[in-house]
Amino acid sequence: MRKTGLITTLILLCFVAVSQEKRVLSLQECIDIAVENNLTVQRSELNLQSAQVNLMQAQAQRYPTLNANGNFGYNWGRGIDPTTNQFIDQRINFNGVSASTSVPIINGLQVHNSIRQSKLNAEAFEFDRQKAINDISLNTALNYVNVIFNKELLENARFQLESSQQQLERTTLLVESGALPLANKLQLESQVATNEVNLINAQNNLDLAVLTLKQGMLLTPGEEIDIVIPDVTVDQAEIGETSILELYNVALANQPEIKSAELRVESADVGLDVSKGAMYPTLSLGGSMSTNYSDAFQDVSVLSATPTGQLNPTALQLQDGTEVFEQEFDVQLASETVPLSTQYDNNLNTRLTLNLSVPIFNGFRTRSDIQRSKISLQQAEINRTEQENILYQTIETSYRNAVAAAKTYQASLKQVASLEETFRAVENQYNNGAANFVDYQLASNNLFQARTDLSRAKYDYIFRKKILEFYQGIPLTF
Repeated sequence: MRKTGLITTLILLCFVAVSQEKRVLSLQECIDIAVENNLTVQRSELNLQSAQVNLMQAQAQRYPTLNANGNFGYNWGRGIDPTTNQFIDQRINFNGVSASTSVPIINGLQVHNSIRQSKLNAEAFEFDRQKAINDISLNTALNYVNVIFNKELLENARFQLESSQQQLERTTLLVESGALPLANKLQLESQVATNEVNLINAQNNLDLAVLTLKQGMLLTPGEEIDIVIPDVTVDQAEIGETSILELYNVALANQPEIKSAELRVESADVGLDVSKGAMYPTLSLGGSMSTNYSDAFQDVSVLSATPTGQLNPTALQLQDGTEVFEQEFDVQLASETVPLSTQYDNNLNTRLTLNLSVPIFNGFRTRSDIQRSKISLQQAEINRTEQENILYQTIETSYRNAVAAAKTYQASLKQVASLEETFRAVENQYNNGAANFVDYQLASNNLFQARTDLSRAKYDYIFRKKILEFYQGIPLTF
């Protein structure tokens, strides 16, 4: 029993360990998950599907319409026999079937233009979907870089703590040997405690950065992830080699929001043609077939005819002098309802029509539709101009930020190199008793802050440059 319980416990512990294992994701995997789970992307896909349905419906307007109808019922009291059109006063059972079709011939190119407009709208919604994917990709990349940045800050804080601990160990030996006063040891213990707090804060910031990345990907709360740290190299190429206008022209040609705005201008223009098409006559070809049945329609036949009484003494004389006498007969008749198939054949009606409709006056509806279409066209043109302005402002801002980040990174490199030399000199002086703890602490904190600023400047520069590359059509990769 003890062995069984131990084995069960080990299995449960292994299961818990596996269930809590972190998923290690690359940038592309994070982007793919975020795109798949993002609600805005899903909404844009549904909009695209709806536009495709509208396109299919517009294309189907070219085809003839075909409708079939049927009826079945009873009639009581005085009414009209639907097969003979005679008044009858009895209960009848009737039914009928019919079919009709209509083929459009001329309609002011409204169907043709409606198909063109639906195609343009579907293409615009596809670019809207790509825009949504681009937005979530950029946001995911920013969160991903932020995690890398906080990982590096955590390593800096850990390195700072280890350096302080090593210095504390050396100082403790010197204090025990009587080479340094006890105050130096106490001051370093305070510095170690401060660095431990910095390490805890760095870990918290990293956890928050990972949480932000997870929330952007819409992962389940209990799912733990980690990221692949890419081999990030800082390209020292000058950003100023490409002008803002050149970057803007490239982005103008490949960014989906611009293409979507242009397609909607074209769609609004075609929509104006659709509205104008209502001013022209329409011509269509129509046809129909119908038949019906009624149980009141009887087939009468003579069973027998028996003479009754004498001949009528009054004779009719024909032109040739022949006399014809009238004779009364007792006639027996038989009747039965004409079969359904026979009535359907006898009552079959077919019709072929050519329908012409000339618009003359419809309460200014057509004119109002044309005016609304013109307004929609102007709104689409304004939206296109607005999107172009937003793109230019984004490119210009991203360019300025990238140039500033490059300069900040270069300055941070020099600052760190200088402060590292300063710290080594102060550390040697402190170990030899030539410098006090305040100088040592100041040099250490300055170096730590400079390294933090360098990490921030490096990843800010990398991300800013990636944004510029992204607007030039280069994928987001490290």
